[in-house]
Amino acid sequence: MKITDLKCAIIGNHPVVRITTDEGIDGIGCGEASKPYLKPHVLFYKEYILGEDPRDVERTIRRIRRMGAFKPWGTAVSAIEVALWDIAGKAAGQPVHRLLGGKVRDKVRVYNGNIRPKTGGGYTPEGMARNMKWMKDLPHNFSIIKQGIAFHGNMATEFPDYYYGDVELKERFPKRGRLTERGLKHTIECVEAMKEVLGDEVGLALDVGPGVIPQDALKLARALEHLNLMWMEDMITGDYTPFVLADMYRDVSDNTTTPIHTGEQIYLRQNFVDLIEKRAVDVVGPDPLDVGGLAEIKWIAEYADLHGIDMAPHGTLDGLIGLAALVQVSATMPQNYIAFELPNAEADWWYDIVEGPATDKNLVKDSHIEVWDDPGLGIRLIEEETKKHLREEDADFFEG
Repeated sequence: MKITDLKCAIIGNHPVVRITTDEGIDGIGCGEASKPYLKPHVLFYKEYILGEDPRDVERTIRRIRRMGAFKPWGTAVSAIEVALWDIAGKAAGQPVHRLLGGKVRDKVRVYNGNIRPKTGGGYTPEGMARNMKWMKDLPHNFSIIKQGIAFHGNMATEFPDYYYGDVELKERFPKRGRLTERGLKHTIECVEAMKEVLGDEVGLALDVGPGVIPQDALKLARALEHLNLMWMEDMITGDYTPFVLADMYRDVSDNTTTPIHTGEQIYLRQNFVDLIEKRAVDVVGPDPLDVGGLAEIKWIAEYADLHGIDMAPHGTLDGLIGLAALVQVSATMPQNYIAFELPNAEADWWYDIVEGPATDKNLVKDSHIEVWDDPGLGIRLIEEETKKHLREEDADFFEG
């Protein structure tokens, strides 16, 4: 079997990859819905994989892996890797999880970092408590809910004099600075209000940065120890930050009982070495659509397990294709696996263009998804329905 073509279409806002073969088997992968600009980057790799046997996933990916980078650029390699596993599974008549070593668990736990009320309550203790009650009452019966605070979201700009630093309202401006005393107290009050709603029935995780200085990260983590949080994520570095700073994380995690988490922006196993070997964090959370793919995130999970570090993969904005990929690989992870962040469809019409178990709107039961055994990822694009949502320049997506 040989690869005959690599295509990429922007469907909604997802860069969706389709790899075709000379035996008529194709595979799909995708990137987050926040990355429609990645199509040229995906297609850059085409010449390097044409003619390769897609079932030799590692040999094929070795040809392009070194040309990726930290989020968002690792997405292109990751989407191609996922599509290769989809082909390998379909060719073997086996689910991807079986090719990755088989199931460790029949059901995978998921957490909510993505399904939120359309009208937010604002960054006040009362508003955040209302939001938390809405999420707690969802039919998914989530056992863990994650909430953005501080520099993750708009708390730092909506609350007056929240921190000492340059205040810029542009979306991706890198906010960073020392918290004011008022800002620190407000953050603690908001977290306490959310935990009051959740009680000991639902775990609370916090997405906090990046941008919190190490001293404030430790101060905040210690101040919240009594709440038994699941973790505090990406405080110092993180989302769209192309470096790790493991020693700074270690200075925090060594001095608090609050679990510290990072990893969604990191590309490849090599860039997790310092975090894991120095035990700089308690939880790592790579995204399979950013880190280099399914085999890559499984390797990281196993290496983290050897060092007593837990795994909670990122998943927001990965969509239904990403959901299928996360289910497959999470089923194979060792016992350090906690839960992955549940993605959902960017728009309702995605449920019309994809078929397979991932499209079941009642898929999550008591915070778990039952792992399916359909070949490959277990999903496919419905050609005629998908064509209704293709851009003019992507009209040839299903050719070949």
